[in-house]
Amino acid sequence: MNDNHRIVSSESEELILVDSDDNEIGYLSKAGCHDGGGVLHRAFSLFLFNDAGELLLQRRSDSKRLWPGYWSNSCCSHPRRGESMETATKRRLSDELNIETDLDHVYSFCYTAKFDAAGSENELCHVYLGRITGDVQPNDSEIAGIRFISGDALGEELSRCPEQFTPWFKQEWQELVGNHRDQLAHYCTPVGTE
Repeated sequence: MNDNHRIVSSESEELILVDSDDNEIGYLSKAGCHDGGGVLHRAFSLFLFNDAGELLLQRRSDSKRLWPGYWSNSCCSHPRRGESMETATKRRLSDELNIETDLDHVYSFCYTAKFDAAGSENELCHVYLGRITGDVQPNDSEIAGIRFISGDALGEELSRCPEQFTPWFKQEWQELVGNHRDQLAHYCTPVGTE
């Protein structure tokens, strides 16, 4: 049974600390990972497309500590202590969107982003592409809204109002369009040339 209101994460869950080569070096609470300037930890971002080649965007819940109410990629989170990336991505797809799908790993990168006094992201993030199979049923404890958008329309919106999107999403989309266009083309409606 799906409960689209369940709480699926907490500030006390232990995340995986890594070095810049993605080697595990320890564990720290989610809260600790995001306090101050943040501590480098493993994360993932999923970009999911429907059969029309449109990207599923989510608007983050207003209860989120970092970037509440901002638009972002389909799903993003962290593997927990002792969890493989495969297990973590499957868990989070079920927790947030109530779906299952296969994912293709595209690339990884490190980034930092500060959100006022609330804290920071400091992540080594693995970026995946996938296709949506079945109905999406967002968990409203995590997601305030969803919508689908074509690649070209997304590019225009990012140019027009970038402040409405999370910093990691903007970096990841630019990288996908600029350097991973062939992989992106298997999922996404055409995106204009740079």
